Amino acid sequence: MTAQPRLSAHFAARNPSSIRLAQIEFAKRGGGVKAINVAIGNVSLPMHPAMTARLASLAIPGGPLAGGVLRYTASVGTDECRGAFLHLLASSGLATEGLNVQITDGGSAAMELVLLGVCGPAGSGSQPLLVIDPLYTNYLAFAERLGRRVVAVRRRLDAGGGFALPSEDELEQVIRRENPAALLVIPYDNPTGQLFDRATMNALGRLCVKHNLWLVSDEAYRELNYTSEPTPSVWAVTEAQVPGITGRRISIESASKVWNACGLRIGALITDNAEFHRRSVAESTASLCANAIGQQVFAALGQVPHAELQQWYGHQREYYRQQMTQLSTDLRALLPGIIVSSPLASIYTVVDLRDLVKPGFEGLDFVMYCAREGQVLVGGQPYTLLTAPLTGFYQVAPGQADPGATQLRIAFVGTPEESRLIPGLLAQLLRDYEAGRKSAC
Repeated sequence: MTAQPRLSAHFAARNPSSIRLAQIEFAKRGGGVKAINVAIGNVSLPMHPAMTARLASLAIPGGPLAGGVLRYTASVGTDECRGAFLHLLASSGLATEGLNVQITDGGSAAMELVLLGVCGPAGSGSQPLLVIDPLYTNYLAFAERLGRRVVAVRRRLDAGGGFALPSEDELEQVIRRENPAALLVIPYDNPTGQLFDRATMNALGRLCVKHNLWLVSDEAYRELNYTSEPTPSVWAVTEAQVPGITGRRISIESASKVWNACGLRIGALITDNAEFHRRSVAESTASLCANAIGQQVFAALGQVPHAELQQWYGHQREYYRQQMTQLSTDLRALLPGIIVSSPLASIYTVVDLRDLVKPGFEGLDFVMYCAREGQVLVGGQPYTLLTAPLTGFYQVAPGQADPGATQLRIAFVGTPEESRLIPGLLAQLLRDYEAGRKSAC
């Protein structure tokens, strides 16, 4: 038999992201079962009307694509699209003077540029990225792909559903021990739904100045804040509150969540450091440019008045707030003892089943059961529920217990009707799974 070429060690060890895993497994299944997929933040709402109108206008007579010509844009992005991102920052009451904008293929590409731009050489382990666990799992995958190390300080979910941020002392201990290059935060947090208010962001900014770190903020969910707190942002961390912060701020932006345009794959990297910007654009010339059609569509937001944008934010907040409140209430009623995080921001909640399950429970196995065979009849129609196990959202040392083993992330991405089915589906699927599982001693 002819020998087969070998995969790289990286490919040979690669498994699907935990936010895609259930969907991939369910796709192999037949039998007419419907899945409510809340494993991934794949928003089902329509895009902002200005973006929809722009998309419809692209190929009409006289439109930009009427002749069928679609050329590369500049690697930095079009002026109109870059201006739109600054326009949106300003609509949140944030100053934009001195900021440099680069358009990217979604927030994911922006995060990869950050890792390349601030961390030590690939494979060296030096100048790692400092994060706060649990962290959006794909960011950990990007770091592994690029050979950059990640170090973490952990949050813990208490019985009341609160995630407490690590103390300043805990953060400083890790900073002194690991010598990271940057601190990454998600103020409207994925996966926990926690909100990092302005006071917290200022405190983290002071740490970055004290220890000469970059402050990197993923702001894909900016304005999805369900409290009365003013809009938190790295761009609200100013010289007035944190002297020395200028030149070390970076934000990751995205069309996906607030603007309901996940498939558009448009994001941005914004920084007040001109040299970082120049080098990041130079790195991106190898990829030529971001999605040209996506840039044209997203750029339409730059023409929407701030007052209309504020109305949009309010509509988005109310839509998600209602779903979150109802889901939390229904989960606690149907599954007494379940721990449900209290989402104050973004579009996610974390549920912990640790007080409901027998020893040896693994969230990943339960998720696979739901995708492969679990089902519940609702009005004669079999349904299952796809969630994301939090295994993979934590940095876990060999031999260390994984707090994500009993935790699941739920994304508020379905219709309100689908959202109302989630508690009953989770309760019955969990009962069925546990009834057929032997506990591990």
